[in-house]
Amino acid sequence: MKNFEAYNPVHLHFGKGVTATLGRVTKQYGTKVLLVYGKNSAKKYGYYDQIRGELEKAGLTITEFSGIRPNPLASDVDQAVALAREAGVEVIVALGGGSVIDSAKIMSVCIPGNLKAWDVMTMRALPREAVPLIDVLTVAATGTEMNSAAVLQDFDAGAKRGLKIPLLFPKHSYLDPVFTYTVNRDYTAYGITDLIAHALEAFFDVEVSITDRFIADIIKDAMHYAPLVLEEPENYEYRANIMLDATFALNGMTMYGRSGGDWGVHAIGHVLSLLYDVPHGASLSIAYPAWLKLMKKKIPERISRLGQLVFGVSSPDKTIEEFIKFFVFIKSPVYLADINIDNTKKSEILGQLIQNRAGGLVYPLTAEELELIVNYMM
Repeated sequence: MKNFEAYNPVHLHFGKGVTATLGRVTKQYGTKVLLVYGKNSAKKYGYYDQIRGELEKAGLTITEFSGIRPNPLASDVDQAVALAREAGVEVIVALGGGSVIDSAKIMSVCIPGNLKAWDVMTMRALPREAVPLIDVLTVAATGTEMNSAAVLQDFDAGAKRGLKIPLLFPKHSYLDPVFTYTVNRDYTAYGITDLIAHALEAFFDVEVSITDRFIADIIKDAMHYAPLVLEEPENYEYRANIMLDATFALNGMTMYGRSGGDWGVHAIGHVLSLLYDVPHGASLSIAYPAWLKLMKKKIPERISRLGQLVFGVSSPDKTIEEFIKFFVFIKSPVYLADINIDNTKKSEILGQLIQNRAGGLVYPLTAEELELIVNYMM
């Protein structure tokens, strides 16, 4: 077991109707609000009206920035920062899923010093302070609502990067499972894949008995509720359990006694999203089986341990087979061909993986190993 520090200052509001306190809580941090959301769904399903209404009832001045994309861009963050500085914004409210909240996190640290988002992501600029951030989650997937990490991509740089610093912790996070009822079937499945991938990234680190079992239980719980929530998307208990699984998977608890997880599969998935705008969760259900196939000769005991805890099987091959079976069952892609990417893209993908130095913190990947992974994904 590794030495570790545990710190999580996020005030989590979980349950039906919790956003009734949003206006009062937001007002504690300032009266000039930047309301950040995505393209269509927040307005289409009424969440925008509900949240803006709570802010207006508290007498807050609201500036809006909309149009955040599913694979969020640094350039959009820069536009929002300019708008926020002009309006004298004192607090940010982010309404949406991981892409919206991640973007708002980087806005929060760029606004005070008028920093550029990609400079922050690449650590060419080091933020010293942050505008307080409050989020209202509408998609259960990334766990960003209760951690200090964010991911953005930049087309000019040809890269998608993650950043983790304490300044990125939200002050408050509102999680009402009802807000996830309208997430469509595909993105519900991708969100489940994403949370399972987060749990796996933590597992593939040093062995810690208690967190190994906690990680396995998160995965088993998500797999239990997956077919139920896909069949009954407006069942409160099903949505609530998936939402809590996603939060637990990446709020730091799975990392106790570990070095921080591997994250090599996420690095591979980021390249697929960058090149082909693949939904994040879909990229992970393609990349994880391929990574496991590569790693089964290097860490067979660790993969077998995972299989025993999650599926009751005792071999790497059986473990990989069970994960593939589950991803296929929920209709999350497991091969690039499933999303119409064929062998002609192999060299392009490999080149981008090598250029971005895709690999894990625990298990680095050589160019030869990356080529094998690309072949396994085909």
